[in-house]
This record gives sequence, structure tokens and C-alpha cells, in this order.
Amino acid sequence: MAKPRPRTISRVVKPGRIHAVLATLGSEIARDVIPVGATLPPEPDLEARFGVGRGVVREAIKTLAAKGLVSVGPRHGTRVLPRHDWSLLDRDVLSWLVGKGDPDRELLLEIQEVRSIIEPAAAALAAKRATKTDRLRINAALAAMETSHDQASAIAADKAFHLAVLDATHNRVFQGFRGAIDTILSTVFLVAVGSVGWFDDNLPNHASVAHAIDEGNSRKARAAMEQVLGFTESKLSKRKSGGARLSPSQSTAKPKTQRKQYVS
Repeated sequence: MAKPRPRTISRVVKPGRIHAVLATLGSEIARDVIPVGATLPPEPDLEARFGVGRGVVREAIKTLAAKGLVSVGPRHGTRVLPRHDWSLLDRDVLSWLVGKGDPDRELLLEIQEVRSIIEPAAAALAAKRATKTDRLRINAALAAMETSHDQASAIAADKAFHLAVLDATHNRVFQGFRGAIDTILSTVFLVAVGSVGWFDDNLPNHASVAHAIDEGNSRKARAAMEQVLGFTESKLSKRKSGGARLSPSQSTAKPKTQRKQYVS
């Protein structure tokens, strides 16, 4: 009776240990601490570093390989692959690239290029296929954006809006981008917070998307979403690489504008 207990505990603990090893190695690869072409330390060294067993290390490396970050070979060890091999729309990979600080402007603009391909097309398709429930979700998210009272509620509502549009396509491939879009939005918000006008000035464009979907007008929905993303791109293009800070004149904005500074 006592023997199954350790196995049950290991099932609970092991995924957390795998994630810890995965997140650390993934972040170090993304930040070039372990550069492209380099070989990861041998398994025994990684086991000692993280205080885990061989199975945990192997599972973490297997996941890195599945995301395109490394290749595993019996002769060459585990080698970091060039970035063009990475699954850059993977939620984890994007998170590691972004890190905890301000991402560089070029990365953000490349992310916006991806959004400019996916989201206007999704909005157009949503205008054709959205059900009554879909339209209610989109408009509820828009209303939440308009009545948001702090950063957290505004970000949650903005994310809900964009994800609801994706869901309204009823296309499983588009819906497969949910995780990537969620992470991309979080990335943009890192820079958006602190920039005057990001939220209030882009709200009318979001409203135009919702109204076009309500009308079933694909052309208008696509154009409106392009306006949403174009606004964001114009803001990002004006920021310095590494995340510019507000100038003294910008920091004296009206309270209402300061309240809503985080739209995508």
C-alpha cells in the first residue's frame, strides 16, 4: 500500500521540475547566454545544476527540440539551432524572447507584421461566420475596454476582444493562433504601458471592427482591424529600441489619458 505513494508524488512534482529546467534553458538560449551553434552542457552537468534526474533533463531537452531551438545528435550533442528554425509563434518561445524587460523595437515590429497578416483576415472571416454568441462576446469585450478603470482590467478586456474575434472565425487553424496572439499582446503591452494615448485613441478603431462584424461586412472588418494594428505600429515605430521612456511633456497628460495607456 505504501509503494504507490512515491510514484504519485513524482507525477505531481516532475512536470514542475521539467518546466523549471525548460524555462531556464529556453530563456538562456533566447538571450544568447547559450548562443546559436553552441552545445548544451552534458546531461550529468545539467542534472547537477538543477538538482534533478536524467529523465527531467531529457524531457526538457526533448521539448526544446520540438520547439526548434536545439537539435540532438549522438555525435554532436545538443546544439542550439539558428533562429530561423525556432517555432517563433510558440507561446513559450515568444515569452523567452521577450523576457522580463523591454523587448527591442525591431522584435516588436516583426511581431506586428505577423499580426497584420493574421488579424485583419480573421476579422474579415469573423464578419462572415460570427454567431450571435460570438458577436455578444466581441461587444462585451469592447464594452469592458470602454469602462475599464485600471491597467489590469484594460489589458484583460483588450485581450478578450482580439481573442473573441479569432474564435468567431470558426476556423481551427486561426484559433490555433490564440496562444501566440495572447503572448504577442502581452509583449506589446510591455511597451504600451506608459505611452500616452495608446488606449483612448485606438478605442474607436476597435469599435469599428465590432460594428463591421455585427453588420457582416468583411471588407469593413478587415479595414478596421488594419486601422487598429496600424495605430499600434505607428506608436512602436516612434519608440527607441529597448523601450523609450516618456518625455517630461508627455508625462503631464490629462488624467483620463493616463488611465488608459495600454491598447493594442
